[in-house]
Amino acid sequence: MALGRTDGRLFRPAPRGSKRVDSGLVLLGRAADGSKLWLGLAAGLAVSGGRFRRRAALRGLFAAGLASAVANGPVKVAVERRRPVAGWPSRALRGVRGTSKPDSSSFLSGHSAAGFAFAAGAGQEVPALAGPLVAMAALVGYSRVHSGAHHPSGVAAGAAIGAGAALLTRRLWPVAPHAPAHVRTSLERAEVEPSPGGAGLVVVINPSAGSSERAAEELRAELPEADVVELEDGADLEAALEKAAAEGCVIGVAGGDGSINTAAAIAAASDKPLFVVPGGTLNHFAYALGLESIADAAQAVRDGRAVTVDRAVIDGHTFVNTASIGNYVDLVDAREKLEHRIGKWPAVVVALVGVLRTARPVELEIDGEPRKVWMVFIGNCRYHPAGFTPSWRERLDDGQLDVRIVDGTHPWSRTRLLLSVMTGRLARCGAYEQRFVRTMHVRSLEGRLRLARDGETFDGPEEFTIAKADEPLLVYVPEP
Repeated sequence: MALGRTDGRLFRPAPRGSKRVDSGLVLLGRAADGSKLWLGLAAGLAVSGGRFRRRAALRGLFAAGLASAVANGPVKVAVERRRPVAGWPSRALRGVRGTSKPDSSSFLSGHSAAGFAFAAGAGQEVPALAGPLVAMAALVGYSRVHSGAHHPSGVAAGAAIGAGAALLTRRLWPVAPHAPAHVRTSLERAEVEPSPGGAGLVVVINPSAGSSERAAEELRAELPEADVVELEDGADLEAALEKAAAEGCVIGVAGGDGSINTAAAIAAASDKPLFVVPGGTLNHFAYALGLESIADAAQAVRDGRAVTVDRAVIDGHTFVNTASIGNYVDLVDAREKLEHRIGKWPAVVVALVGVLRTARPVELEIDGEPRKVWMVFIGNCRYHPAGFTPSWRERLDDGQLDVRIVDGTHPWSRTRLLLSVMTGRLARCGAYEQRFVRTMHVRSLEGRLRLARDGETFDGPEEFTIAKADEPLLVYVPEP
C-alpha cells in the first residue's frame, strides 16, 4: 500500500470503508453542533403525540440546555486543556470534508454533556427511549474522541455533567407517574347500563381543541349508535352541550380541559353521566381518569363502567382540576393574547417574562385574614408534589381542596420566590404555605378580581367562595 505525506509526516491511507465510517462520524458530530441533533429529536417526539413523549422532549431539551450552559461556560473557562492532536484533524480524519479546528479548551466535551443530558432527561419520562438515546449520545461522544477533538476523559466528564443536569431537572419539574390516579371512590361504583353501540350518548366535538374530523370518524367507528355533533369554529360550545343534555342520556365532549370543565358543569346540573374524550394539549383530567385515547373512553361506555369523582366550584363555576387567583391569571391572559401569533409554548415563555417583570402582590382576605399574596393555587383534590409544580393526583375523591399560597409580604419576596422556584425549594420557602380545606372564603381588598379555572380566565366578583360541590360528578372510566 502506498504511503501518503501530510505536514512532512508519513501515514498509511485508510481503507475506503474506514473513510466512510470517518465521514459518518464527522456528519454525526456536525449534526450535534449547537444541539441541532437533539432539537430535531425533540421535535419528532413532540409531534409524534402522547403526553409523555411531549414531556420527554421538553425535559430532554431543558436538561441539555442546563448541561451546555455549564460545560461550555464556566468549566471551559476554568480548565485550560489543549486538544489531544496538535495537527488538527486527527490522522483518521485527514481528507474528510467538514472538519475544522476548535479553538476552545478541550475539557470538557459540550457535545457529550448535551447528548447525555437529553438522553437521560427524555428517558426519565419515557424509559423505553433511554437505551437508544444513550447509545446515540455515546456515539456522539466517541466521534469527538475519534476526531481528535477531545480526550476520553473530557467526554466522560461531559457525560457526567449531562447526567447530573438531567437529575437536577427533577427538582425543578418532578417526573409524573405513568399510572393514572386511583379512582377508588369512597362512594359506591355507579350503576350504569352498558351500551355496546353507544345508544343514548350525545358527543359534542370542540374543533378548537384538536383534530375534530379524525375524532368524529373514530367515535363513529367505535360507537356507531352515538350522536356525534361536530361544532363549527366559533360555535357556542355551552349551548351545544346543553342541547346534548336535553336530548341524550349521557353527555359527551371531545376537547381539552376547558371543554371538559364546561361539560362537567352541565352534566352535574342535569344529573347525567359525563363521557370524556381527550382532545386537548395536556388532558389533565382525562389522564387522571386513565383515559388516554378514544378507544379507552368508548370501551368504558360499552362496559357500563362509571364512578363518582369530586367536583369543585369557584364563585359557583365548576372546575375539575385547578383554580387560581393572582399573577397566574395574568399569565394566562397574556399567553392567550400571544399564542395565536407565535404558538402556545413560546407565548407562555414571553408571557412569563412579562408577568414576572411587572407583577405585584394582590391584597385579599382569606377566611377573614388579611393577606398580600403573589398567587393562590387551588387543586380539586390533593396534588403532588408540594411546591410550584403540582403535577398529579393519587385520588379524585378525597373531599379536599389543595390550597397553596405564595405570600407577598416577606422581605425580598419576589427575589426569594424566583430563587426558590429556580432551585426547586419552594415547598421549604418561608413565603410558601399549603393547607387542605373543604371550603375557603375570599374577599378582594382591591375590587373585582380576574379568576382562572382549568386554564381559562373570567371576571369574578369582589367576594366569593371556593368549595367542594355537594354533588359529585358521574364519569365513565376504563377498567384499571
